[in-house]
Amino acid sequence: MVAMGFERSLVGTWELLSRGDVTSDGQRRIDPILGADPVAYLMYDAAGHFAVQFMGRNRGLADGSAPERTLVGGTNNSGAVHGYDAYFGRYVLRSDGTVTQELVGALSPGDVGKVVTRRFQISCDELVIELATTASDGVPVTRTLRWQRVG
Repeated sequence: MVAMGFERSLVGTWELLSRGDVTSDGQRRIDPILGADPVAYLMYDAAGHFAVQFMGRNRGLADGSAPERTLVGGTNNSGAVHGYDAYFGRYVLRSDGTVTQELVGALSPGDVGKVVTRRFQISCDELVIELATTASDGVPVTRTLRWQRVG
């Protein structure tokens, strides 16, 4: 159960402001499936449940086809399918400023059961989440997601 202190400030609905992947030498990488500016919502409740959905803004291609599944190498990442990614489950906040999420359900079958950890920071109505993962080409990156509270 989640209820006290900074934990309460995480509870709510968050809309994605930006999502960026950067290599250790500062090179920006753009996800080929979700793109540079995906649409997303993230929800945490006070009982320890979460849900998130991501979609590439240009999900459908001009010819009516959709991008293929993202191949991911990082264990701290999920896989988008045709420009869309979604998963839900339970979360636990740690005293070290991280949140650990157990994926109970996911769009990509390979993500079901994954346990992922993300570093987070909240300032007023902005949530910043950072995680180490890999770009689609296997290069290690730091992903930074900036969210704004909308509910």
